[in-house]
Amino acid sequence: YAYGEEIQALAAFLPGAQVPERYQAAVEDLRSAENVVVLYGSEGLGLRQSRDLAQTAAALVSAHGKVGEINNGLVAVWQRANDQGAWDAGFRPLDDLPAALRRAEVALIAAADPAGDDPRLAQALDEAGFVIVQELFMSETARRADLVLPVQAFTEREGTLTSGERRVQRYYPALPPRPQTRPDFAVAAGIGKALGLDIEGRAASLVFLRLAKTLPAYTGLTYTRLAEVTQQFPIIGRSDLYYGGTAYDNHQGLGVQLPLLPAVQPAAAPEAQTGAAITAGEGEILLAPVTRLYDRGTTVLPSSLLEKRLARRSIYLHPQTAAAFGLNAGESARLSGADWSAEVQVELDETLPPGVGLAVRSTGIQLTALAAVRLDRLTVASAD
Repeated sequence: YAYGEEIQALAAFLPGAQVPERYQAAVEDLRSAENVVVLYGSEGLGLRQSRDLAQTAAALVSAHGKVGEINNGLVAVWQRANDQGAWDAGFRPLDDLPAALRRAEVALIAAADPAGDDPRLAQALDEAGFVIVQELFMSETARRADLVLPVQAFTEREGTLTSGERRVQRYYPALPPRPQTRPDFAVAAGIGKALGLDIEGRAASLVFLRLAKTLPAYTGLTYTRLAEVTQQFPIIGRSDLYYGGTAYDNHQGLGVQLPLLPAVQPAAAPEAQTGAAITAGEGEILLAPVTRLYDRGTTVLPSSLLEKRLARRSIYLHPQTAAAFGLNAGESARLSGADWSAEVQVELDETLPPGVGLAVRSTGIQLTALAAVRLDRLTVASAD
């Protein structure tokens, strides 16, 4: 399928759908499958598209009678390590974040740099009533804040993460904290107490106990349970740590797999596509945002050890696509959107479909969803 047609492609697997010939073999395999696990994410998608994709995936699992069955279900491939935990706790993305920030009397921002990510969010923050930022660095958002509160990095404190497979695991401090810093939860608890709210902030383990009493799926969990270790198989030597799994002698805990969510009937799948399909005009290219672990975010950018492994401000094109724009590998080009532009380097990738480019998130390219953007070759002025 082409970029932008993800939902239509998945909807073709629903019972009663018209199945294009190229999908027929895969549809038959799915119908005869004993187990159905759908992994979905937001690669190349924006908020609305990823939401519709998740809803279609849920309808697919339900239509095949696999809801609530062992070895069946949905696995969200999140962009960050604890997005599943945040979702479990009730956090949801907003359809119009700029408007929400502009209306906010107080905006409390932790571990995020919206102003650095998107000029529209930077303008919205400037209109917010009062901005509080919990940060490690003086980011673009912190520069706009009325109050900046220094916090500890995740390497300086303990806590938990919930993976997309819904396994809750502990992590431990690797470095001593810097002076005059506190963990995010303690800072938030201090603000809450000043407002008369009962928020636990004494220790991460106590915060987790409060969470376990609030969220049904986490009932009965404690730091002690998360730290339990049993023998893992196969038992192999511990000398070669280039490989994970049981090559590591685990002394820090296996974590706990959360129980299946209650079986509920998901809403009907959304329409395969609403509105006109996104097309590229003359001099434009369809550009899709993708996620890389080592992006150019403020946490990893200062690292000299990771410098050569960080994503560059590049776009990835099929050689035919690059040739159509007169571009070669390593050359510079300019992307121009409705209210932004960025200078990028061209990388070639023969595995991509022609006519579409990929751009890595958090590298200075203000792209939040698949979009048609103008692509121009940058020429170098002659020395003469």
